[in-house]
Amino acid sequence: MRYLIDEDLSIDVATIARDLGLDAVAVQELDGKGWEDETLLPLAAEIGRCIVTANRDDFRRLTDDFADKGLPHVGVLVVPHTLVRRGPAAIARALAAYEHERGGFPSEYLFDFLRHAG
Repeated sequence: MRYLIDEDLSIDVATIARDLGLDAVAVQELDGKGWEDETLLPLAAEIGRCIVTANRDDFRRLTDDFADKGLPHVGVLVVPHTLVRRGPAAIARALAAYEHERGGFPSEYLFDFLRHAG
């Protein structure tokens, strides 16, 4: 899976995730700072990346809207605030564990939560 790390998370999440062998890029690395969620979700679908974000409510609503309208959507993984507080390395490890457990998971309209990778 390819990941797009939302700007509400540290750019370090993408850097550490790449060090763990994941295909991850941060919004800031795409010069996307300040992009609205409504812009980010279609862009992520266009470039084939699942969004990783701490913004649960907006992306839940957008995922439902995109599914209702049949718009392209490559998935959203929500980072709970308890995991955000553990820092970028913990988030990157949780993302790696998620990918390891789920493998080549189907992601169209996926909306799921990362968990601490113990």
